[in-house]
Amino acid sequence: MAVTPQTRQQPQSLKALMGVRDLILGGSVRPGERLSEVAIAEKLGISRTPIRAALARLEQEGLLELIPSGGYAVRGFAREEVIDAIELRGVLEGTAARLAAERGVPPGRMRAIKELVRALDETVRDRPEDMAFERYVELNAAFHEALAGLSGSETIRREIERVTRLPFASPSAFLDKQADVPAFRQSLLVGQAQHKAIVNAIEMREGGRAEALAREHARLARQNLEYVIEEDRSLLRRMPALALVGE
Repeated sequence: MAVTPQTRQQPQSLKALMGVRDLILGGSVRPGERLSEVAIAEKLGISRTPIRAALARLEQEGLLELIPSGGYAVRGFAREEVIDAIELRGVLEGTAARLAAERGVPPGRMRAIKELVRALDETVRDRPEDMAFERYVELNAAFHEALAGLSGSETIRREIERVTRLPFASPSAFLDKQADVPAFRQSLLVGQAQHKAIVNAIEMREGGRAEALAREHARLARQNLEYVIEEDRSLLRRMPALALVGE
């Protein structure tokens, strides 16, 4: 296939988007700090054009805000905003689960998500410290992606994808790189039981139950957020993105 300017540009655009997002969530820039296209381009080794596009995209996602004089600054988030984003994901995933139950799921898709649940089971152990943690995080992301598309609604899938880009709204927001936090590992046992119940409710065509379970499942992220802020603030050093969240 011929390489067009567009196909050459796409990897740079993705690299720029991921690079700028990592700078923000990795704590390299602080809330209210203005971002310099030139400095970011030099740091990431990418030209300014894809950096400019990445900044505009991240403003749409809510990580950045426009400055009246021009350019972008990193947004800070009130705790309530983060909780609202988690709740919104729960509403959307609950709707996806309900619609899947009411409309019915093609056999191939049902087999696929049940296989994900079975694979997740293999990572779970009675003692949280014995879990195959990294594999769980990977499969958990795959489960939620599958759930988003289970009803066949592209609108629902797209909106779930949009909301999970918000800080801390992702199903794995408090899982990555936190393998040795017992409270987080313990939440995986609860999460896996909920995965099974959600799929069972969808398969049994119990829409209301499926929706309620999916909404409750999303609240695990809220519980982990509250654990860090209220019970173990020492974790803030290891989760630099939480610098974006105020009290």
